Amino acid sequence: MAEVRFEGVGKVYPDGTRAVKKLDLDVADGEIIVLVGPSGCGKTTALRMVAGLEEITEGTISIGDRTVNYVPSRDRDIAMVFQTYALYPHLSVYENIAFGLRLRKLPKNEIDKRVHEASRLLGIDELLKRKPRQLSGGQRQRVAMGRAIVREPAAFLMDEPLSNLDAKLRVQMRAEIARIQHDLKVTTIYVTHDQVEAMTMGDRVATMRKGELQQVAAPQELYDHPKNLFVAGFIGSPAMNMVEAEVEEAKGKESLAVSVGDQRIRLAPETLEARPALRGYVGRKIVLGFRPEHLEDAAVEPGVPADQRLHGVCELREALGSDLIVHFRINARPALTDDVRELAHDIGKETKEGESTLVVGRFSTHSLVREREPVEAAVDAASLHFFDLESGLSIRDGSSKAKGET
Repeated sequence: MAEVRFEGVGKVYPDGTRAVKKLDLDVADGEIIVLVGPSGCGKTTALRMVAGLEEITEGTISIGDRTVNYVPSRDRDIAMVFQTYALYPHLSVYENIAFGLRLRKLPKNEIDKRVHEASRLLGIDELLKRKPRQLSGGQRQRVAMGRAIVREPAAFLMDEPLSNLDAKLRVQMRAEIARIQHDLKVTTIYVTHDQVEAMTMGDRVATMRKGELQQVAAPQELYDHPKNLFVAGFIGSPAMNMVEAEVEEAKGKESLAVSVGDQRIRLAPETLEARPALRGYVGRKIVLGFRPEHLEDAAVEPGVPADQRLHGVCELREALGSDLIVHFRINARPALTDDVRELAHDIGKETKEGESTLVVGRFSTHSLVREREPVEAAVDAASLHFFDLESGLSIRDGSSKAKGET
C-alpha cells in the first residue's frame, strides 16, 4: 500500500483544452477518496493520469515515495476497475481473475491461492467455472473487482464502476466495495458523478468543477459546511434551495435577520456565533441557502415562531413513503449568480428569472399539504447557509480569500 500525491498537476490537450488545473491532493495510505463532479470536470482525467493512461502536462504524481510521471502504466503497481467489466468472454471466471497473474508468471499454487481468497472475499466461489455470459451485471462487476484484488496493488483506481448497474444493485455493490476496501485497507481513488455514491463511500470527498478542486473534506463536513455555492448545490439530494436575500439588523442591533422577498427570518444566536462575518453584510444582498430537510410543515411543528417560517403555495407533492417532498413557490427572487446558473446546468435544474422561487421541502408524512393550496413551512434557522453574492464563497468567519479556495 502507498499514499498517492498530486502536486500542481495539470492536463492540457493539444487543442488547448485544459482538463485539469493545478491539482493538489494527498490520498493517505489505506484511504478511499472519491472524486466527484459533473461531466467534464476533470475527475476521470485526473484518475487516468495516475494510471499512466494520460500524459501529465505539468506537476508531479507520486505513488508511495516514487514519482511516476514517466513510469509506464504496467510498472506503477496499480489496479483499475472500469465502468465496463472488460472480461474475456471465452475464459471462465477463474481464468479471468487469474489472467494478470499468469502474465506475471507467478507460480500456479500462488495463483490458485490468490484467486480463491479473492473469490471468497467477493462471495463468488460458486461462479469460478462459469463464463461471463452466464453472470448477472453485479456478478460480472465482482469478477472485475477480483481481477484487481488478486494483483495486491499499492492502489486501486475505480472509474464509475457501478454506472452500468440498476439502482438496487448499485446500492448493494457500493456497500460491498466499501466493505472490501475497509478489509484490504488499500489506497483507493474512486471516480463518480453520483454525489450519493460519493457521500456513502468516501473517507473523504474531493469535489471538482471545470478542472479545479473546489473542496476536500469528510462527507458530513462537506455537507454541513460547503465552502462555496457550487459545493453547496452539487452535494445533497434534493439540491439545496438558494434564494436572494438581504441581511438586516433586528432587535435593537442585538441580532440579525434576513429578508427573503416579502418575508423575514430571524437568525438564531448560534448562527451568528458560527458566522461572525455576517455582521459585515448588514444592508447587503447575499445568497441564502437552506436544505429541503431543514423545512417542515408548520402544522406538524406548531411551536416554531412566526419569524422563522416561509409562506408559499404548493405546486407539487411527491409521497415517497418515508417522507414527503413538497415543491412550493415563495415570493422571493431566485439567486441567479453565474455560479448558480452553471450549477443548475450541471445538475439539470431549471432556472427562471422573476420575483418568485420554487423551493423544495422534505416534510413529514403527517403533513396534509395539498397541491395549489397555501404552505407554511417552519425553517430550521440554525441550519441556514449564507454565501457572498459576488464571490460565491460561504460567509463564515471572514477567513476565505479566493473563490473556490480549498
